Amino acid sequence: MIREIVVHPGGAHKDDFLACALLLAKYPVTIYRREPSEADLADAEICVVDVGGEWNEEKMNFDHHQFPRDSEPLCALSLVLKHLGLYEDAQKFCDWLSVAEYIDTRGIVDTAKWLGMERETISKLNSPIDVTMLRRFASETEHRMGEPIWELMNMLGSDLYEYITGMRERLAYVKEHAQILDMDFGKKILFMPRSEPLAEEASAGMGRFVEEAGLKEDVVGMIYPDRRGMGYGMSRYNDDKRLEFTKIEAEDDVHFAHKKGFIAKTSSTDVARLRELVEQSWIG
Repeated sequence: MIREIVVHPGGAHKDDFLACALLLAKYPVTIYRREPSEADLADAEICVVDVGGEWNEEKMNFDHHQFPRDSEPLCALSLVLKHLGLYEDAQKFCDWLSVAEYIDTRGIVDTAKWLGMERETISKLNSPIDVTMLRRFASETEHRMGEPIWELMNMLGSDLYEYITGMRERLAYVKEHAQILDMDFGKKILFMPRSEPLAEEASAGMGRFVEEAGLKEDVVGMIYPDRRGMGYGMSRYNDDKRLEFTKIEAEDDVHFAHKKGFIAKTSSTDVARLRELVEQSWIG
């Protein structure tokens, strides 16, 4: 049984924050921000995160700072994901993970070079949500159940855990139910028929399915049940601008077409009509 989580004091970073959040999803205990003692490191009922100079899952120690400079860019979050058996799926489903790992182990300058962008570009992507959460997390020596930061971290960790584990199930569902429609213009559309009960997010996993099925060069759009009505939503895959849904905004059975052309919604449920609407939207 895990009694507590210990993480280093001082400034907080995304990797230790998310590592602790994920651990809270499984072990809802108090987080202490302090240097670990030898007793902490030896106690398997205390999770020691991003400090302590040891990666030992049996002792629940998750530090990466002892790894050689040229080692694989694994951070504390990576090690916790491995412990939870989620790392491989997280690499597939969380596009931000490799960037977070690289920033924490290589720094922003090397990460910018790795991504092929200017260092300033990464700074422009910073969110005030990230800044405030990390600052508030770092400002207290303890975070307990019922307190705002602890509860937010628990929600974040639980959502992340459920997203990663649920995506594998969702991909299996898409594989079983989705249909690939061959269009007259020579490309394909991924179509998800309506089912009962309707999934909470009917289109979830469709884009990932296209990637895993090796169809990125063939699929240009997706059709899926509209949760706000009995009809369907139609959208571009990977923002392929050869589909321009404003071309069908005047159709009687189309009740919404975004002015930027990337999505539309129709009351039609007939597959032949859905195909026709997509055909009309193709500008090649």
